[in-house]
Amino acid sequence: MTGTTTRPSGNKWRVAVWGTGNVGRPAIRAVLANPALELVAVIVHAPEKVGIDVGDLIGTDQVGISATEDVDSVLAAGLDALVYAASGDFRPVEAIGDVVKCLTAGANVVTPAIYPLYHPRTAPRELLAWVDGACQKGSSTFLATGVDPGWAMDLLPLVLSGICGRIDEIRAQEIFDYSTYNAPDAVRNIVGFGLPMEVTPRMLQPESLIQVWGPTLNLLADGLGVRLEAITTVIERRPLERTIDVPGMGRFEQGTQGAMRFEVQGVVDGAVRLVVEHVTRITPDIATDWPEPPVGKLGVHKVVIAGRPSIEVTISADDGTGNPAEGGNSTAAGRLVNSIPAVCAYGPGLMSVLDLPFITGTLAPGTGRVGAIP
Repeated sequence: MTGTTTRPSGNKWRVAVWGTGNVGRPAIRAVLANPALELVAVIVHAPEKVGIDVGDLIGTDQVGISATEDVDSVLAAGLDALVYAASGDFRPVEAIGDVVKCLTAGANVVTPAIYPLYHPRTAPRELLAWVDGACQKGSSTFLATGVDPGWAMDLLPLVLSGICGRIDEIRAQEIFDYSTYNAPDAVRNIVGFGLPMEVTPRMLQPESLIQVWGPTLNLLADGLGVRLEAITTVIERRPLERTIDVPGMGRFEQGTQGAMRFEVQGVVDGAVRLVVEHVTRITPDIATDWPEPPVGKLGVHKVVIAGRPSIEVTISADDGTGNPAEGGNSTAAGRLVNSIPAVCAYGPGLMSVLDLPFITGTLAPGTGRVGAIP
């Protein structure tokens, strides 16, 4: 691990956030809460957001910064880092172009949006050369940290591996009810809920699964000091047994896709040893024989290590709304934002999460309990 988290000459790192969606909003809040960082700009695409105080866009008090669509002006003003939180799912080439522009201008970039670059060593050569070339021109650094929400699939399993005497298999799970996820287009057209069963949705195509979650398996392998011999996939789907209506998403017809389960498997020494598994439903009363979240929860992330000792750790996050999807997005944003000082100190090029030093958050001032144990 290289680099430090020392602030430049005792000042704050100047940070912009690009996007005010599911990751952008909590990222902005995290920047505002971090005493090492200064929020200097927020970039938006939607014309109706331009000129609006950022606080109004993220549901807080006004912060005195108006959202802008003028990327060139933001970059020209000088940034230490940019959180790229705009979606890359529907516009992957454009997202890479945005990131390259920022890196070339000298802004370090952290993002969850460009899946193949989670693990630079196995990234497509042309993509790697394009982004690294921008880093060298701008003396900047790029880090992609994971989207589901990243840390639960790579960092947490590796930390837990350090307390095991013998490891037979590591399984990182996301178990979620996607009716809570505020991204209707992605839920229908990428994940595939509501599509006919004879249609394989974009996310469940084997090459897509390997592109998105293969880098995570390679990160785990690197962290454990092994090499993957192969990456394989297993996919299962279930149709809805009844028509349902989901607030904010509309109607999902009986007989269309209502639940899916997949594994992306890493083969080591001829056997499946590392697994990323998603168990995803659009309503909690379907596929009840599959793994389910604990009672009272609509979504969790879980790490299961088979070995001696065997270990299970379940994580549930709440961003203050009771919505587990928003809690998960907030943790993904927190990891991005808290990594900024280390990314700024790293030096030109691409990082992976294994290049980060130990990253911590910061205590909010004046909010702790004072007095006797309740």
